[in-house]
Amino acid sequence: MSSTEPRRTALDALHRSLGATMTDFAGWDMPLRYGSERDEHSAVRTKAGLFDLSHMGEITVTGPEAAALLNFALVGNIASVGVGRARYTMICRADGGILDDLIVYRLAETEYMVVANASNAQVVLDALVDRSAGFDAEVRDDRDAYALIAVQGPESPGILKSLTDADLDGLKYYAGLPGTVAGVPALIARTGYTGEDGFELFVAPSDAEKLWQALTEAGAPVGLIPCGLSCRDTLRLEAGMPLYGHELTTELTPFDAGLGRVVKFEKEGDFVGREALTEAAERAKTDPPRVLVGLIAEGRRVPRAGYPVVAGGEVIGEVTSGAPSPTLGKPIAMAYVDAAHSAPGTTGVGVDIRGSHEPYEVVALPFYKRQK
Repeated sequence: MSSTEPRRTALDALHRSLGATMTDFAGWDMPLRYGSERDEHSAVRTKAGLFDLSHMGEITVTGPEAAALLNFALVGNIASVGVGRARYTMICRADGGILDDLIVYRLAETEYMVVANASNAQVVLDALVDRSAGFDAEVRDDRDAYALIAVQGPESPGILKSLTDADLDGLKYYAGLPGTVAGVPALIARTGYTGEDGFELFVAPSDAEKLWQALTEAGAPVGLIPCGLSCRDTLRLEAGMPLYGHELTTELTPFDAGLGRVVKFEKEGDFVGREALTEAAERAKTDPPRVLVGLIAEGRRVPRAGYPVVAGGEVIGEVTSGAPSPTLGKPIAMAYVDAAHSAPGTTGVGVDIRGSHEPYEVVALPFYKRQK
């Protein structure tokens, strides 16, 4: 296989048999959509959707000093995560720039699984290996050891309950437990990237097809359908969730991204980026960076990443993500704008869409929050 050939997940043949439109995403051949993006989006909001996320990068960290290594390598307090729980965190460069945002699962006392974005998996792996020097811990590339299937949406707990005897009611958001789903051993995590309740199931690639088929059959009566990356993007955008390469980049610190809360200065020991991030935190108090806001269109034209945000003839920011919102029925965007124009309800703000200034209203994120 040449290095330019995209990688294929264990479910590749199945996606093709379902008529999926495939796309190259971070070096992987992934389903973009199976039918209508709008139908897939609304299935997740109202019923349930099934996703292949096997392109995500799993890295296992084990050993007596696994917690100490992760506390040093990442900005969060990973040592304080209980066994069976998960935490959203970031890995930064020494200058404070964000290398990736991550979810870290504590599987056992001395075993963690770090899940990186597909586009950054190698960068994160290399950084963790590099930062592990001097720690009694092993960093293992487990990208080929897992397939990842997500079932998301209000019907997902019922669908999964019919296939497992694991205690789903006791499984909190951002927790994970080992169990069996449809006879397949899985790490069952109550996590997701859609703004809905749901689960992510880490399984052996050889079990992926069996699990997908079982979920498809169990979910059919309540309206579950397979969903591609396209609706995953509109779902996370409505939920105000950042996407690496758009809202998060190496040019930004977590404080620039409005996510300074993930940086835990109070944890024991030094960590990579501490000094730069301390300065960034101070700077954010006195000279606030551009603020990440939501924008809702008054018209129909869709803003795209990189489009300038304008007010009073001046450029005041830049769109990071934009799409038509199936839930709101209008185009929406996330954008970094100057603090002076960031208050929800601010009007007179526009997006420069190929030379024409389209009016937008500034709103607080997220655009959509599910009713608990």
